[in-house]
Amino acid sequence: MQVDKPARYIGGEYNSVIKDENKVAVRFAMCFPDVYEIGMSHLGMQILYGMLNTYEDVWCERVFSPWIDLDRIMRNENIPLFALESQQPVKNMDFLGITLQYEMCYTNILQILDLSGIPYKAKDRTWEDPIVIGGGPCSYNPEPICDFFDMFYIGEGETKYRELIDLYKESRAAGDDRHTFLVKAAGLGGIYVPMLYDVTYNGDGTIASFAPNTDNVPAYIKKEIVKDISDAYYIEKPIVPFIKVTQDRVVLEIQRGCIRGCRFCQAGQLYRPVRERDVDSLKKKALELLNNTGQEEISLSSLSSSDYTKLEELVDFLIEECNDRSVNISLPSLRIDNFSVDAMSKVQDVKKSSITFAPEAGSQHMRDVINKGITEEHILKGARLAFEAGWTRIKLYFMLGLPGESKDDIEQIAVLSDKIAREFFDAVPKEKRVNGPVQIVTSASFFVPKPFTPFQWAPQDTKDSFREKAYILRQAVMEQLNQKRIKFNWHETDVSVLEGILARGDRKLNDAILTAYKKGCMYDAWSDTYRDDLWMESFDECGIDISFYTTRERGLDEIFPWDFIFCGVNKEYLKAEWLRSKEAVVTPNCAVHCNGCGAATYGVGVCTMNRAQ
Repeated sequence: MQVDKPARYIGGEYNSVIKDENKVAVRFAMCFPDVYEIGMSHLGMQILYGMLNTYEDVWCERVFSPWIDLDRIMRNENIPLFALESQQPVKNMDFLGITLQYEMCYTNILQILDLSGIPYKAKDRTWEDPIVIGGGPCSYNPEPICDFFDMFYIGEGETKYRELIDLYKESRAAGDDRHTFLVKAAGLGGIYVPMLYDVTYNGDGTIASFAPNTDNVPAYIKKEIVKDISDAYYIEKPIVPFIKVTQDRVVLEIQRGCIRGCRFCQAGQLYRPVRERDVDSLKKKALELLNNTGQEEISLSSLSSSDYTKLEELVDFLIEECNDRSVNISLPSLRIDNFSVDAMSKVQDVKKSSITFAPEAGSQHMRDVINKGITEEHILKGARLAFEAGWTRIKLYFMLGLPGESKDDIEQIAVLSDKIAREFFDAVPKEKRVNGPVQIVTSASFFVPKPFTPFQWAPQDTKDSFREKAYILRQAVMEQLNQKRIKFNWHETDVSVLEGILARGDRKLNDAILTAYKKGCMYDAWSDTYRDDLWMESFDECGIDISFYTTRERGLDEIFPWDFIFCGVNKEYLKAEWLRSKEAVVTPNCAVHCNGCGAATYGVGVCTMNRAQ
């Protein structure tokens, strides 16, 4: 009775997989280092869980971070962290796979290891401990947390896990020691074993060299991708949680990658090249997912759903099927045009829902800097279409602190918000305003430069600068004609700065992260539990100058901590895009023109289509 939401920990949900532990050779704990409701909403984890459990010799179970209430009890009562399916200790597993979705979960990784009784650092582990493997977007700069992992899987998980598990079984049967197995694993491709590499530094703290310290280990790691995602494994029977989770619906992944090339967007670079799923297979899969779960909503998953070439055909099919089943359809990541508004008006109750735009910047100059590829005319036309279709609430997402931003650029966010409100009054006559007055929700997050983006060279603003820009924008909103119709909110500055430190950090941050955890930092992504004071103490004690990682502009020839990874986009392309951003020059999208980013080396997807060169 001391634990909130005990259904987070009991397992046994519909479609969860139970196997006979005596009939499997490898036990795999798949972990999302956050609460159950967030972890169970992650599509990648569900795919890998389903795929690994199709292997007869493997039993994959789930693990999530216990919330603070259960965490306290487990420590007081010496209860080891357990997997949901078998309720057996994580320490007894062969593998512990941890999804690295967000830098602010790094201390939760240490919570998982701590509660499991697994040594924090890979160098202190034996065969009595699981092989700890990280994957996901944050694995593309694994260095700030490299001490805590035996290996990182770079790329999409469908390609190498069978080989890795077979190698593990062979190594154990042959009597290899743990180090020998790790060396062999590093040769599989897509596997990075941090202890097999050494880093040296220049006097100014930048990296002088990064190289293997062991023979037969690759100097560069190339990401793994699924070349034909239509034929790749996709989950057929998603687990149905007992409690409401963040994304309480089945998810249909329609494509991977994005053609747009926004310069701030890490995902748009990491998941290149764009690969579409066959529309007929998607129709079949959608019905399977609904039949196997009984869920009342289905969502299309993609970085930019509007760019899926068979979207209209798929949406028409889903509308017909879902209406018959009384199932809702969620259509995220759509450009707001005639088709999108028409489709959304068919699947949403416009009286209850809002419609979302992400201009990212208020002025055209800044939208060109970030290569957003839309104009004010596009935005206002989309808003007008939404208002004419019956929507009265529009959410707008912007960023503050973008490279080269001026005060006028900031104030233009308020001006654009006001112009959208004016579109409502112009488009909807008084007698037709039956859904209430217009409301514009303008949200501003603070820009965090990320690895493998053109802005990886960019300086990040300080906390004080972020706050000043938020105040400028708030004042500008108050000066607009329709200020009462505009609600402005912004993200926490402290968390954005910490995210920036961890995103572009190097190996020197490992000890600071461990120090912060031991001081009590955990669930840093949650505002109620975030402790900025403890983080700053930890950086001071470990001799970390946070400005080295945040506010300085990187030199064009600087070696980055992640330069040993090929994510599909080469550094020269990113460098050219960084220089183009300084001139506010727009780069056309991949479907219009090949810009030579490097993804064509995989020989699949949009890179093989006929288009202008």
